[in-house]
Amino acid sequence: MKETKWEENVILVDADYVDKVAFDLIVNFERMIGRRIPKADMAQWLECVALDGGLREGDHQTQVVLLHKQPKMEYFSPGLPEELDGKAFKGPLGEILISCVKVEDLTTMDDLFVDSMQVLANAKEVKRLIVVPNAEQIYNKVREGLRHADEEKRITVLAMQPMEGGNFRQEILGYSLMAALGIKSEELNGLS
Repeated sequence: MKETKWEENVILVDADYVDKVAFDLIVNFERMIGRRIPKADMAQWLECVALDGGLREGDHQTQVVLLHKQPKMEYFSPGLPEELDGKAFKGPLGEILISCVKVEDLTTMDDLFVDSMQVLANAKEVKRLIVVPNAEQIYNKVREGLRHADEEKRITVLAMQPMEGGNFRQEILGYSLMAALGIKSEELNGLS
């Protein structure tokens, strides 16, 4: 069996969940700010997530793993696995390489996510791990799965609200999605 070579920086995403959250934000904010909101810009979102995970400008390599059951991410551009898988882009944070992994019927999204997260948390070459799980559904499994992670690793979990406990950093998922959807803070000032 061929061993996978991981980069120092890895982002693991439940793509179906993130797509659902993007839809919810689009529906709610279109109503609140009174304008059409375009699909989320995938590259911008991934850069925001990397920043949330502590990555700063430089010549870094970041590997992104998008786990999905759905045929595409409806509320992201690009959103088709064939448009994203094996592709990369370069920005202020370095090169971001994207892999799309379809969740087959042999397992569930939750089980594959937790198993993948644990493999990445234990991979010696991974120094920074950013995970975007369906925290509302599997947060306890995520917290338990990261309990024995290497203390030297910088691990960040993105969720829609602060979650209790865990030996990792937490960031709010909605902020990076709002940036990728083009929602500006000025548009929100004055809303009550």
